Amino acid sequence: MSHSEHTPSGIDETAPVTSRHSIRIAAPIERVWRLHTDIDAWPSWQTDIGSARIDGPVTPGSTFHWTSAGLTIGSTIHVVEAPGRILWAGTAHGITAIHDWRFEAHGDETQVHNAESWSGDPVDADTENMRKLLVQSLDSWLDRLRHTAEGSTHTLTGA
Repeated sequence: MSHSEHTPSGIDETAPVTSRHSIRIAAPIERVWRLHTDIDAWPSWQTDIGSARIDGPVTPGSTFHWTSAGLTIGSTIHVVEAPGRILWAGTAHGITAIHDWRFEAHGDETQVHNAESWSGDPVDADTENMRKLLVQSLDSWLDRLRHTAEGSTHTLTGA
């Protein structure tokens, strides 16, 4: 999906697979935000991601390339409202995904909300398995984000 082709403002509510997750993280929003938006460092804490590289700053219109679950994905950032929200979308192997991440400060803790939609022929062909894969992926991502943000050993590449 090119940036000019379609600029989503949220997930595709009509997609055959959508999932919403949330987690409370015992870390300040600034730390969680920096960790989550330091895309080049994702593989150091998000073990489901083999590689990640952003072409430029974390701003709308920037693209990043990453590998996960055997897929090479090119994503475009569409919304950045630091430190409260980031939304990106991309297509890999016929699956169009839109990821919407929201962060809310609660004192020294952060509530993270994630919503994601998947559409495309592979999703239509095996909706239930695709839904299970998405739920598993998001649960894993949020758990690793929480674990890393709550720990004190991770060094951010941009910090």
